[in-house]
Amino acid sequence: MRGAGVVAGHALQEALRRRVFLVVLALTVVFLGLYWLGAWKAFDEARNRASPVPGVDTDTVIGSTLFGLAMFGTLFLGVVLGVFLTLGAVRGDAERGLLQPLVVRPLGRPAFLAGRLLGAVAVCVPYVFAVYALAAAITRSAGGWWPDQFVAPGLELAGAATLLAAVSLLGSVVLSPTANGIAVFMLYGAGLVAGLLGHIGEALGSDTLRAVADTTSWFLPFEALYQDALHRITADASGLTQFVVELGPFGGAQAASGGLLAWSAAYLVLVAAGATAAFTRRDL
Repeated sequence: MRGAGVVAGHALQEALRRRVFLVVLALTVVFLGLYWLGAWKAFDEARNRASPVPGVDTDTVIGSTLFGLAMFGTLFLGVVLGVFLTLGAVRGDAERGLLQPLVVRPLGRPAFLAGRLLGAVAVCVPYVFAVYALAAAITRSAGGWWPDQFVAPGLELAGAATLLAAVSLLGSVVLSPTANGIAVFMLYGAGLVAGLLGHIGEALGSDTLRAVADTTSWFLPFEALYQDALHRITADASGLTQFVVELGPFGGAQAASGGLLAWSAAYLVLVAAGATAAFTRRDL
């Protein structure tokens, strides 16, 4: 574990040297600034112009919709950060001649991979939860709305970003950095599209679309974590308000089963084990 910690520390130092965190910080400030402006204007316009709809809590609908969009943006930024910390972890460093001296004994290849994943998780999890919390605070200050559940959705977003970082690390063993980055973001998009298809299937009563979404959620469980997080922020809504907020942005809110949440943890272990097995067999 000490070797993995050293690798994680060096990975973070390299990210600092390349100003990765500076770029992410600048983008985050822009994102939160735009979100604050949009949230303030949305609540203000709704209260000044919109006529109340019987049975619908307007603040809940606006707040959950805006915050759902913020959660999508937060997850996307967290995924970008995690992918760029891992996409060239193996083949990229090997092609530059930086990897070979690090994986000889006593460090070894499993410790190297563990260190790279640990470094990505140590950055992505606090980052995602911090941006999520700031977006929630902005929503409350703009319109007085607060999610029904706060901690669990933030942890699920951080977990989704962690899963994609692990997938990116696995891809770095067999793909070049550019190809790996494209592949991971295509998987990310495929998961979101599958979630949207499932939600459309619920509305249309299509068993085929629901089956596609359910199957995809087992192969790409980060989407299930995202949808469950959306569900939890309005878990106490009822009636017509519940119907409206369940439409949700980018795939809709859908509660995940306990088995699927447990599978997400097992999925992380399996991806990490697959990366280790592939890296062990790889000729540097």
